Amino acid sequence: MENLLRPLIVVGGSVVLTLVIGWATDFLLRKADTRHHETPLWGLLRRGRIPYMLVLFAALLRGSYDEADLLESRADGVGRTLTLILIGSAAWLVIRIAAAIVETSYSRYANARAHRDPARVRRVRTQVTLIMRVVSAIVGVVAAASMLLTFPAFRAAGASLLASAGILGIVAGVAAQSTLSNMFAGFQIAFGDMVRIGDTVVVDGEWGTVEEITLTYLTVHTWDERRITMPVSYFTSQPFENWSRGGPQMTGTVFWHVDHTAPLDAMREKLRDILRECPAWDGRAYNLSVTDTTPNTMQVRALVTAKDADDIWTVRVTVREQMVGWLADEHPYALPRVNTADAVLPPSSNGNGHRSSPDGVPAQQRRYHGNHHSGRPER
Repeated sequence: MENLLRPLIVVGGSVVLTLVIGWATDFLLRKADTRHHETPLWGLLRRGRIPYMLVLFAALLRGSYDEADLLESRADGVGRTLTLILIGSAAWLVIRIAAAIVETSYSRYANARAHRDPARVRRVRTQVTLIMRVVSAIVGVVAAASMLLTFPAFRAAGASLLASAGILGIVAGVAAQSTLSNMFAGFQIAFGDMVRIGDTVVVDGEWGTVEEITLTYLTVHTWDERRITMPVSYFTSQPFENWSRGGPQMTGTVFWHVDHTAPLDAMREKLRDILRECPAWDGRAYNLSVTDTTPNTMQVRALVTAKDADDIWTVRVTVREQMVGWLADEHPYALPRVNTADAVLPPSSNGNGHRSSPDGVPAQQRRYHGNHHSGRPER
């Protein structure tokens, strides 16, 4: 009877104590979260209740198991299993606590500076994300090493592993050269302020927003809902456009090709009216100028401004569409045309000995048009 009750008491007592202590801790965290709305720390700490309860259960069972003398023939295996669970759950709990503290610190910083310096907030967010990944990796490696050291065979092989550590390090460095370069590039991006989470970038002709930065790769969320994953080493070795660098405000351009007779003053007034009715325009500046000419058209450029990259896109497409529609309705002659008529020359001699016909076209250059069957020059 004693042999039957003893394991029930040990296991059942550990489970009951774990549930009671876990419930009490979670209750206190909920109360603290309700009283302190200004900080998310207590609510974030509640995310660690599962690893917390695993630590409690493994520690209680590990301590009571030795005293209860259960399964003496398998004591080493059971004790090692409980130790592995304790190490793994403790590492999990440490990561959750560190994430809660870091996230709380970032939230306070972001709330204080979100409106004054959004670029700085994005930079800190990028650094915090990479720091948490590094902390998680370090804790995971330490936990894995601690688990391995619980096995006598690994402890015995430790001396030989340390002796060959130099050779293994060289081999691993050569084999993982690309991975290591990406990791160092990730640190350079995080603390060099080259690109941040939330920045608008143009990479290889693709326009999008930086969605995620890790130690080895970077994800760009494009305007058409695609995700482009690139190695972070690309951003340290290749040129790219960062539209959020320095400040979110932007100036955009819109180009049209119009006829030489286009009413430029009326186009400037229409541009002003379009921008006044466009909510995305920030009201800072606008301009319309002729930037180039060709034999058939002239190029007109409009400069517009907006508070960020998303709004500048909206302003550009709105101005382009409404200006073309207005020209088609009010000034159709201003749209590009292909000239097919002959040039009109003076009726007198052209100065090189050729006679001019009454309509001003040299006789040597006349062609039959219309329904004439011949295309030869006049005699």
